[in-house]
Formats: sequence, C-alpha cells, structure tokens
Amino acid sequence: MSSRPPVVRKGWGSVARRGASTVRGGAESHGPDADTPEGRRRSRTRTEEFVPERWVRTDARRGGAGDAPGPPRPPSHRTVQAPSALPPDVANELASAAGPDWNHLRDRITERMAAGIGAYERERFRDASRILKTVVDAVPSAPSARELLALSQYHQGYWKAALPNLEAFAALTGSVDQHPVRMDCHRALGRPKRVEALFEELRRGSPDPEVLSEGRLVLAGTRADNGDLEGAVRVLVDAGAGRLVRNPAERHLRQWYVLGDLMERSGDLAKARELFLRVRAADADAYDVADRLESLGPPTQPRRGPNSSRGGR
Repeated sequence: MSSRPPVVRKGWGSVARRGASTVRGGAESHGPDADTPEGRRRSRTRTEEFVPERWVRTDARRGGAGDAPGPPRPPSHRTVQAPSALPPDVANELASAAGPDWNHLRDRITERMAAGIGAYERERFRDASRILKTVVDAVPSAPSARELLALSQYHQGYWKAALPNLEAFAALTGSVDQHPVRMDCHRALGRPKRVEALFEELRRGSPDPEVLSEGRLVLAGTRADNGDLEGAVRVLVDAGAGRLVRNPAERHLRQWYVLGDLMERSGDLAKARELFLRVRAADADAYDVADRLESLGPPTQPRRGPNSSRGGR
C-alpha cells in the first residue's frame, strides 16, 4: 500500500449557471451552448421549454472559467497552452491516485492534465475532453480529471458521456458539488425521477447555498418540462426564492428570473412583471429581462366603477 498522505481536495469550486434557466427556442429542450452556431440558431425564437445554460466555476482559486471573459480564444489549429505548473492539490491528487505507477507516469500525466486545464479554462471543451480522457484512462481514480472531463462533455451536450464521470467523481470524493450538473444531464435525457432523487441527495448533503440554489432551479425546470407548473413554482416559493432581498446575490437574480418565467407561463402576469422588475433594478443587463418586460407590456390599470371616483356607495 502507498504511504502517501491523504489528499485534501479543494475541488473545482461550486458551479453556477451563466444566465438563468431561460425559455429558449428550438425543437429540443436541451442543446449546445448559446455561443455555438447551433445554440445561436436555436435561441432565435422562444418556446415553452427550459434549456440548460452553461455551468461555470464560481470560485477564484485558479481563475479562468468563472471569471470575466478573457482574451479571444486562439484558432483551433494552434496548440493549447498549458499552465506553467499544476496546482499543488491537483498534483498531489494525481500522485496519490497513481500510487506506485506515479514515477513513470508523472511527466506525461502532469503535462496532459495541465493542458486539459488550459483548454477547459479557455472554453475549448472539445480539446479539453480529448486531452482529459487520456488522463482518466491512465489514472481513473483521480477526481479532478473525472470532474473536468465530465464538465467538458456537459458543455458540449454529451449528457450520457458526462454522467459516468460525474458519478465517479461523486463516489471518489463524497461531494455533491456537481449534483446539479448530474441532475441537468438526467433532465436532458428525460429522466425526471432521477432528477428528483438526486435533488434529495443534494439537499441532505448540506451543500453551499449556491449549489443548492442551482439544483433547485434544475428541479423546477424539470417539473415545468413535464407540465407541472404548479409544482415548479412550489419548489422555488417554498424555498423563499420569491422573497425580496435588499442586496441580492447572483443566485437571487436567477431565482427571481426563473420564478418570473414560471409565473408568466402560469398566467400570473402581474407577479411575473414584479419579479422581472426586481431583476432589472439589480442588473439592467441581466439575461433578456428587458425583452421580457417589453413583451409583457405596461401594467393594466384596474377599471373604476361608475361611482368609484367620487366615493360612491
């Protein structure tokens, strides 16, 4: 047995949607990211289906995917530049997972993992998938490699391919950080019972509030996909997603937006308008809230009775 000390794994950070679970177009309810040609084609019109947005890292431990957009992506024919060195926790994790084989795997796996991280953080998910698969094949019990490979596959819409790696990551770490992504994959594959079961696991795991919020949005979207608008609204309202918050965080804006969408679809246009106005007051450029408010039109004034203006009996 290896005498290496146990690795204290920090993970890749919680995940969050870059944008809310918006109502978007296309014949399918799930599809490629909006920054792909197919994603842009599908987003030109709206339908009654929820579509998953991109999940990105929100921690600042290594920068990149969760930060503000960086320089333009290099053309696809260029070599992916890797970070100068692996983060220490990832290097220690790989060494522990490889065990006695690490001495002859070190150089190749370190180089491949660093290149995979570089591709992922530049949002070159196809390259990241190709590179990280070689790491997973060589060191299948390395959680970070499994996690990043799964997220790279998820970003490309490869739901079935991502799930085994997400499940392996959860089994290796005991973490529920990626449960919302697992839920969204099952949602895309039309498996609402698995979504419900995974949300219960997530809730019992006492995750970061951001992660729990994202899982709740996926659950609400799944119920809405299956025609249960009342159940979708209840998921969010019972958790306090509709409460007014003086200094809203990003998760509050996403919850208000999704709840506003559900209220509009349920026919409660006044409540939908109120929620969209909250989002706009906090961030005028958030999502497509300006278009949503414009489509709702101005609030209608209640009609007065014949004597109401003079306090009639």
